[in-house]
Amino acid sequence: MTVVDTDRIDMADISDERTLDMMFAWLEPVPEGFKVEIVEGNVYMSPQRDTHWRIILGIIRQLLPRYQEDRLLSDVRIDFPGLLNGFAPDVAAVTQDASKTADGRWRYQDIEFVAEVISRSTAANDYGSKKATYALAGVPVYLIVDPYTGTWHLHTLPKEDEYRSVLSLDFGTPVDLSSTVVSLVLATDAFPRD
Repeated sequence: MTVVDTDRIDMADISDERTLDMMFAWLEPVPEGFKVEIVEGNVYMSPQRDTHWRIILGIIRQLLPRYQEDRLLSDVRIDFPGLLNGFAPDVAAVTQDASKTADGRWRYQDIEFVAEVISRSTAANDYGSKKATYALAGVPVYLIVDPYTGTWHLHTLPKEDEYRSVLSLDFGTPVDLSSTVVSLVLATDAFPRD
C-alpha cells in the first residue's frame, strides 16, 4: 500500500483526536492475565505476578473493616486529569457516597486511597507520572509498595501535582493511616518480596 501525503495528513488528524475510549477499544481484547493502562497517552500492558497479587489481596483484606466490598476496586479503569490518563490502580477505595457516571465509570474525585504495587516494567509510572497525576486529582492517600526493595512509600497532603508529605519505610513496619481519611493501620510484615 502506498501512503500519499493527503493520507498522512488524514491519519495525523485522526490521531490528534484520540480519546481514552477509542484507545482502549483498539486494545480489546486484552490477553488474560494482563493489565492495560494508558499513561499520558502511552499504552502499558503488564502481566500480573503472584507476588503482585498477594500484596494487592493483603491490602484489600485490611481495608475491608473500613470500606464496603463494593467501594474497593482493583485493576478497574478510572480516567484521571491530564492528557489521556486511563489508569487501573492496583487498589483504589472510593467514598461511601460515590456513584458511577453515565458511562459506568467511577469518578477520580471520589477516590480516597490508591495503592500501586511496583512492577519493574512500569515502576517509572508509579513513582513519576501517576504519582503527579494522583496528586493533581486530589487523591488524599497514595501508597506505593515495592516488593523489589521491600519498602513502602506513603504520600499524603496533595497540592497541585505533588504530595507534600512522604514517608518511606521497610516491610514489617505498619503503614499508619489513622490520621488520614482511611483511618486504619496496614500491616506489611506478610508482604512478599521479589
